[in-house]
Amino acid sequence: MPRFLSANPDPRLITLPWGTPLEDWPTENLVALPRGISRHVVRFVRVGHDVYALKEVVEHLARHEYLMLRDLNRLDTPSVEPVGVVTERVAADGTTLDSILITRHLQFSLPYRTVFNRGVRPDTVNRLVDAMVVLLARLHLVGFLWGDVSLSNTLFRRDAGAFAAYLVDAETGELHDELTDGQREHDLAIARTNLFGEFLDVQAGGLLDESLDPETLVLSIETRYRELWSELTEVEEFDGSQMHRIESRVRRLNALGFDVAELDITTDFAGSTVRIQPKVVDAGHHSRRLLRLTGLDVEENQARRLLNDLDTFRAQTDQQGADEAIVAHQWLQQRFEPVIAAVPSSLGSKLEPAELYHEVLEHRWFLSEGAGHEIPLPEAAQSYVRSVLKHRPDERVEVPGSEELTQLQNPYDPSQGFIDDEGEKPYDPWEDDNLGPDAETAGAAADFLDIDALRRKNRKD
Repeated sequence: MPRFLSANPDPRLITLPWGTPLEDWPTENLVALPRGISRHVVRFVRVGHDVYALKEVVEHLARHEYLMLRDLNRLDTPSVEPVGVVTERVAADGTTLDSILITRHLQFSLPYRTVFNRGVRPDTVNRLVDAMVVLLARLHLVGFLWGDVSLSNTLFRRDAGAFAAYLVDAETGELHDELTDGQREHDLAIARTNLFGEFLDVQAGGLLDESLDPETLVLSIETRYRELWSELTEVEEFDGSQMHRIESRVRRLNALGFDVAELDITTDFAGSTVRIQPKVVDAGHHSRRLLRLTGLDVEENQARRLLNDLDTFRAQTDQQGADEAIVAHQWLQQRFEPVIAAVPSSLGSKLEPAELYHEVLEHRWFLSEGAGHEIPLPEAAQSYVRSVLKHRPDERVEVPGSEELTQLQNPYDPSQGFIDDEGEKPYDPWEDDNLGPDAETAGAAADFLDIDALRRKNRKD
């Protein structure tokens, strides 16, 4: 009889065929989802309306990864949610089977190979790189040594024109109070090796744009990581007449999506020199603010985009002096919720609501540019559903079928974009470079790691 280790068990899992090797599980228990490369057998199962990822691995590794993922979830770090470990599995012939780690499937997430299979432009690849850099920095901030940094061990979710990266494999991870420079360099060295091989692989498959060089991409990851880490942790020194630089430092970190919970500020004996250094930096500045105002729990860039639209709504309704929470409630009722309600239930699994709203705003800008005047939001939403959304593959859960189901169901031709029923090529939100002037905040994700530009801007402020 198998044994379950779980802090919050789902009793429906008990009836699954744990006495069968995972690679031999009957198809009626499985759901086909895009999978990354793994050295272990990985399968997805649907239990009721929930989807779980199962990985067959030796017991001590399964237990270790389960505990690591629990710690990362407790620290609010982007990673998949652990559900439990199944041990003491025995086949019908008495053979002892490896344990199985159970994690909850991350809805609307994509492995990097699925992203590349759909055809991506160079700027989109750069956004994947940015997402990896932010994930690695966030892990290091909480003292997590990954030990196996790679695209294969990462899942990506859309985040208002950018991507958010999630750790999906913590098998080699270690959690420390604080990482040394040597430990961080160790992870960077592993990242260089693994990602170089992965970029070479997609290049060999003809999936990497010819303008992109794998070695250059890997070096850019290291450069961007060092820039971000410096901005998050470096000591800044200035004289007492430049106290405004304290606020500028906080603004720069907020622009990067981080809150400063605590600053270490010291002065010399004469009080002429001031040194500041962030002591506690928490990711999710905009997402926490949106959650507080509206109850919407979304990715950071999605929150930034929605807050920008909320500010526009405030100005359009002449409520600059009104209570922010009241205006946010009106925005939900009059703008956000009607757009989401305009999507037929049959298309509800295409995109998560925040990403859908962001793309409707982008689509409205595209239509308005063509028409030469502002298109009403309800009209833009209907146009988006009709000409764009219905052609998208489902990103919540794929219908069971071939392992290459995402490819087969996706009408996206990298050379043509999404094609509608009349053979026309409408606006393609996957190619997320089409940002209008009213999308400045969402577009910031494309170059948010340009630390020098942020510094120049804040010096002017």
